[in-house]
Amino acid sequence: MASTFGLAGDLPAEVTTGCGVRVPYAMTSPRPDRVTCLACREHARSGHLRLAEWVERLAGMPGAPVGPDQAEEAAARHRELAARFSET
Repeated sequence: MASTFGLAGDLPAEVTTGCGVRVPYAMTSPRPDRVTCLACREHARSGHLRLAEWVERLAGMPGAPVGPDQAEEAAARHRELAARFSET
């Protein structure tokens, strides 16, 4: 839609973190080494594990847009990220 009308959406000023706290968007990070809140780390860890399972399930469905090799690779990346979020 942005390319059609030449407009870009604004990022939200605040977001809700994994532990339920509203913080400025600039204070969030997808990098495991920068997340200090244990509840947020656990939220990210469980999200990556859940996504890894979904990707593997998707690859097994007829007509899936992802092949088994691609799904295995993507699931491994998400499991590795989940492990990084569980490190202290």
